[in-house]
Amino acid sequence: MIQEYLDRKKNIPLNIGSTGESGSAKSTFVNAKTKTLESNNQVLAEEVIQEYLDKENDISLNIAVTGESGSGKSTFINAFRGINNGDEGAAPTGPVETTSEVTPYPHPNYPNVTLWDLPAIGTPNFPADNYLKLVGFERFDFFIIISATRFRENDVKFAQEIQRMGRKFYFVRSRIDTDIHDEERCQRSKFNAERCLEQIKENCTQGLQRQGVESPQVFPVSSFHLHLYDFTLLGDTFEGELPAHKKHALLLAMPNISLEVIDKKKKAFHAQIKYYAMLSAGVAAAPVPGLSAAVDVGVLVSVVTQYVNGFGLDVLSLQRLADSTHVPHDELIATIVSPLAAVKITPGLVLKVLSQCAGTAALMAAEEGSRFTPILGIPAAMSLSFISTYRALNYFLDTLAEDAQRVFIKALGLDTSV
Repeated sequence: MIQEYLDRKKNIPLNIGSTGESGSAKSTFVNAKTKTLESNNQVLAEEVIQEYLDKENDISLNIAVTGESGSGKSTFINAFRGINNGDEGAAPTGPVETTSEVTPYPHPNYPNVTLWDLPAIGTPNFPADNYLKLVGFERFDFFIIISATRFRENDVKFAQEIQRMGRKFYFVRSRIDTDIHDEERCQRSKFNAERCLEQIKENCTQGLQRQGVESPQVFPVSSFHLHLYDFTLLGDTFEGELPAHKKHALLLAMPNISLEVIDKKKKAFHAQIKYYAMLSAGVAAAPVPGLSAAVDVGVLVSVVTQYVNGFGLDVLSLQRLADSTHVPHDELIATIVSPLAAVKITPGLVLKVLSQCAGTAALMAAEEGSRFTPILGIPAAMSLSFISTYRALNYFLDTLAEDAQRVFIKALGLDTSV
C-alpha cells in the first residue's frame, strides 16, 4: 500500500515557482523515499509511512446532488451526512426551491468528504444548456440526480452531458416510502411491497431509456429509512465504480445503514493498524526513556478517535441517531460496552483502558525495561512496541465495532434471535 501511494505521487503535477523544487528534484526525492523502504532507513521510513497515512485519511471526495425543487435533495444530503433536518449545519429543506447557488456541505466527522447542493436545472440563473459550466463540473467526483416522481427533460439533458464528459451519474428516486405506503392503502390485501418497488424502479428506468439515456441506474431510496430499499445498493455501486484511493473516504463517511457496512469499516480500519504499529516501532528506536510510551499514547488517542467517529459512536452522532429513530438516547447508550464510546478520548482514558488489558500493559512495561539492555535492547524495544500497539488497536477496534453493531440493532429494533 505504501508503494502504491509512492507510485501515485509520481503522477501528481508539480507547480514550480521561483523557489520550488524542479521536476527532476521531486522525482529524485520520491525515488529516495522508495529506496528508503528498501534499505531500512528508519527515520525516512517513518516519514513515508506517516505521509501515507495522512494522505489516506485526507483524500477529498466531492459528490454533487441536484434535482428539481421539492425532490428531497436537501434531505438526502443531510441523511447521507448522518444529520437530521433542522440540525446545525444541515442543508435547508422546504416545499420550494431553497438552493440558489452551489452550496457545499462537509461531512461532520469527515470534512474531506463534501456533498454539494446544486441549484435546480433550468432555473433562470442556471439554464440547462450552460448548467455544467456554471456549477463547476470539474470539481465533482460523481453526480446524483434526484426526483420524487419521474425524471424530466432537464434531468436527461444533464445526464447525457455528464455521460459525454466521461463522469459517473446516478438517478435516485426519492420518497419511495411514501409511494409504497400510498399503494398499500389503495391495494390493501393485494399489496406486495417488493413488486411495487420493482414497478416504480422499472417505470423510471424505461422512461429514461425512452428519452435517450443509455443503461440508466435508478435507485429508489427513503432518506428517513436508509437501511431500506436501494440505499445499500447505491453505496455498493459508488464503492465499486470509484477509483481505489477514493473508496476509503466514501466508506468511512457512509452512515451505518447495515451490519455489512459496519464490518467493511472495521476491515478498512484494520488494514491500517500495521502502519501505526510500524510508526510505534520506529519511535521506540530512539534511546530516550519515556518517549516511545508518550508517542504511542498520542497515536492511540488519534486512531481511537477515528474509530469512534467512523462507527458513529461519538456523542453527537448517537444523539442524532436517537432523534431520527425515536429510540431514547439512554437506551442506545445502555447497549454500549466499551468505555471509549460516547465520551471524549483523552490520554488518561486510553491509559486507563490499557491498564485493564494485562497482556498489552505488560508488553509496554517490558519495552521500557528492554531499552537499557546493551546491543539487543533497542531492537527488542522496537519489536515490543510494534506488538503492543498492534494488539491495543486491534482490541479497541474489535470492541468499538461490536458496540456499533449493538447500537445499530437497537436503533432499528432488529430481532437478532431469528
